[in-house]
Amino acid sequence: MKQFKKFSLKTFPSHGYQLTPIEFKDSVPFEVKRTYYITKFEPGATTGEHCHKVEEEVFVQLQGNSTAVIDQGTSKEDVELKEGDAIYVPNYVWHGFKNASSDCVILALSSTNYNASREDYVEDYDEYLKMTSSV
Repeated sequence: MKQFKKFSLKTFPSHGYQLTPIEFKDSVPFEVKRTYYITKFEPGATTGEHCHKVEEEVFVQLQGNSTAVIDQGTSKEDVELKEGDAIYVPNYVWHGFKNASSDCVILALSSTNYNASREDYVEDYDEYLKMTSSV
């Protein structure tokens, strides 16, 4: 079973700027089919918590900070993210974001293309707990 993982990206200072590369071969354990980003959090706003049956994601905290809510089938835990941190969220890991700074920018790298049907999503936490107790 694939495991949730938090890691820090290496940043290199240069002449008047910083460069933070993401080496997919080292940081992303799947073929990236889609990317999106999350910005402009209003005070107290959260993303919808959920898990995916198929999709895997890597989230990169590009700017600011946030708290990822993660459950790997045992209980929810808060994972603090600061600029340059990243997390790998495999399928069947409950996740969402809260406590984002006003300048927060989160980049998402996804293993699937967008599907409007949302058939890959589990958005009911009780259903998720039942699913993961049998996995």
